[in-house]
Amino acid sequence: MSRRKRHPADRPSTPPPAGRGAPPGEWLWGVHAVAAALANPARRVHRLVVTPDAAAALRAGLPAGIAPEHGTRHEIARLLPDGAVHQGIAAHVSALPRPALARALSAPERGEHRLLVVLDRVTDPQNVGAILRSAAAFGALAVIVTMHHAPPLSGALAKAASGALETVRFVQVVNLAAALRHIKSAGFWCLGLDPAARDLLRQDRAAAAVALVLGAEGQGLRRLTREHCDMLVRLPTRPEVESLNVSNAAAVALYELTRPG
Repeated sequence: MSRRKRHPADRPSTPPPAGRGAPPGEWLWGVHAVAAALANPARRVHRLVVTPDAAAALRAGLPAGIAPEHGTRHEIARLLPDGAVHQGIAAHVSALPRPALARALSAPERGEHRLLVVLDRVTDPQNVGAILRSAAAFGALAVIVTMHHAPPLSGALAKAASGALETVRFVQVVNLAAALRHIKSAGFWCLGLDPAARDLLRQDRAAAAVALVLGAEGQGLRRLTREHCDMLVRLPTRPEVESLNVSNAAAVALYELTRPG
């Protein structure tokens, strides 16, 4: 959207479709996802469309030079995929730059430990978004996925991440086995989470730099991925519950790895 300040009469009552002359980018929606994108200097905001109620709530955190367009909830919904829970706010923004793995590995730690989260064919955007949120909560340096068999950086993923997509590096690699070798050469201990593993995940066995590797629900870690892990561990779940949803498992494991000793 234009950065110049526009008079309310200049703003269309019904926002036109995103594809009509829109610059490259993506739609984000939901209060937390949009507010985090507005605060991210790496994003360029092309359009911001809000209901009057959402505009009032957002006004204090609105960056200078961004003039929101007002629309109804129905008009905003027309800009977005079916079923998008937009909470009265949507923004068309530039895509995030794609960070390189080497840059993520050299990033300074965000706490006592250096943590990475590596996902092996986790394709559900809701799960990946929730994992990003947990990664942000526990100070992980990056979430690493493959370019194929992983969800795109969509508005649905950003909504599930609740703003974490703007603060945690989302690294895409071509070959996961090669990436794990690179991660290990950078001094990270690769822990694969596997419900069939003999050993429990325990903080006292964790290294100062850990890459937590998780597989898709059902399939779990692929054979080659397991072979590139330094150790396979499991969570202490009861026998009648074999495994947790992958995003829940990630949150529990990250807590265990970062909790005070």
